[in-house]
Amino acid sequence: MTPQDDALKSLRDALRAAPDNVALRQAAADLLFGFSRYEEAEREYRTALQLSPESVAAKLGLAKCFLQQAKHSAAAVIVEELIKKPDSPPAAHLLHARVLLAQGDTDAASRAYRRAIDLEPSLADPELAQRVGASDWKEEEDERLRAPVEEGGGPPDIEIERPSISFKDVGGMDGVKEEIRMKIIHPMANPEIFKAYGKKIGGGILLYGPPGCGKTYLARATAGEIKAKFMSVGLHDVLDMFIGQSEKNLHEIFETARRHAPCVLFFDEVDALGASRSDMRHSAGRLTINQFLSELDGVASDNEGILILGATNAPWHLDTALRRPGRFDRILFVPPPDAAARAAIFRILVKGKPTSDIDFDHLAKKTEGFSGADLKAIVDGAVESKLRDAMKEGVPKPIATRDIAAAIGGQRPTTKEWFSTARNYALYSNQGGMYDEILKFLKL
Repeated sequence: MTPQDDALKSLRDALRAAPDNVALRQAAADLLFGFSRYEEAEREYRTALQLSPESVAAKLGLAKCFLQQAKHSAAAVIVEELIKKPDSPPAAHLLHARVLLAQGDTDAASRAYRRAIDLEPSLADPELAQRVGASDWKEEEDERLRAPVEEGGGPPDIEIERPSISFKDVGGMDGVKEEIRMKIIHPMANPEIFKAYGKKIGGGILLYGPPGCGKTYLARATAGEIKAKFMSVGLHDVLDMFIGQSEKNLHEIFETARRHAPCVLFFDEVDALGASRSDMRHSAGRLTINQFLSELDGVASDNEGILILGATNAPWHLDTALRRPGRFDRILFVPPPDAAARAAIFRILVKGKPTSDIDFDHLAKKTEGFSGADLKAIVDGAVESKLRDAMKEGVPKPIATRDIAAAIGGQRPTTKEWFSTARNYALYSNQGGMYDEILKFLKL
C-alpha cells in the first residue's frame, strides 16, 4: 500500500466514525483531487456541500472537478455564482479564467485572470497568463494608472438597438410573457386607460432563474414586441476604476434611455451591480448602488416611458432596496422550458435548416430539465454531425429525429447545479414568499 493509499484510508476510517464532519469530507475530496481521481472527488465535494451548502472551499473544489472532467458549463455555473459575491475569493476569479479559457473565450479569460491577480498577486501563474494573452498586462495597467484622472473614464458607448424579434420568436414562457404584457406592453398600447388609474408607463421587472433559460432573449423580444428601442447594459459599461466615474456612467445610461423613450433598458447580471450593501466592504460600491437606486426612482428626471428589465442568476445577493415599489417591484421566475416550450424551441432552432419529419414532442420528452441554451447546444451538435457526414459523402442530408436524439445523449442539463443552490434559499430564506415559484417548480 502506497503512502497515498494510507492517507486516504485514514481519512475514510475517520469519516466512518464522523460522516457529518465537513472538514474531514473536504480533506478527503482534496486528497482525491490531488490523486487525479476526479469522479470520486466530485462525490465527496457534493456530500460536503449537502452538509454545508455555503462552503466556498467545497464549491471551488467541485468546480475544479467539473473543469478536469470537461464539464465546462457546470463549472461555469458554480464559479459565476462565487465571483458575483462582494467578498468573492481571488481563487474563484482565477478558476473563472481557466473555465473561460476552456470554453474558448480568451478575452474574457484574460480579464478574469487580471481581476484575480489584482486581488491576490501571489496567484500569478505565468503559464496561464501566457495562454490568455495577459503576460504583459502589468505594463499596460501601469500606463493606465499614470494617465491623468480627467482623461480616464468617460460616458459608456452603448448601442441602441431596434430588435426585430418579438414574443412569437420566444418558445414557451407564457406566464412570464403575460406578466410582461400587463406591466409593459398593455400600458404602452393603452396609455389613457392606465393613466386614468394613475399608473405610469414604465417601471421595472426583475427576471431570475438558472442560466441559459432565455432571460436576455426575452428582454430583447419585449422591446421588439412594443417596437421600442433597446439598450443592453453590462457591468463593463458601468464600473470604472476612477472614483465617481461609475456613478456618472449610470446617470448617462439612464439619460440616454430617457432621450430615446420609449426604451427598454436591460441590465444583465444586475446582482453584481446591485449587491447587498450590508455585504460591501468598500464605500465605492455602496455609492454605485445608491446612484442606481436614485436613477430607478427618477429623483432628478422622469422615467416615464423607460421600461427597466434586470436579469440575475442569484437574486438572493440583491440589495433588498431594489425590490421596493417603483423599482424592480415585479419579480418573475424564468424556469427551464416545459415540454411544450422545449418542442417550440426545437422548432425555432431548426427553422431554415434542412430537416426531415422531426418528432419535436419526442425530443421534448427526452430533454426534461434542459435550458434553452442546452437545447441550442444539442441542435448545434446535430448540425455539426451532419456536416461531417456531408463532407465525407459529398451530399448534404436533412436533419432527422435520430440525429438530434443522438446529440441529446452527449449533453447534460446545466440547470441542476443552480437548483441545488436555489433550493436552499427557497426552503430556508424565503421571507415574503419571493421564492415560492422555485418551490412550486421543484414540487416541494
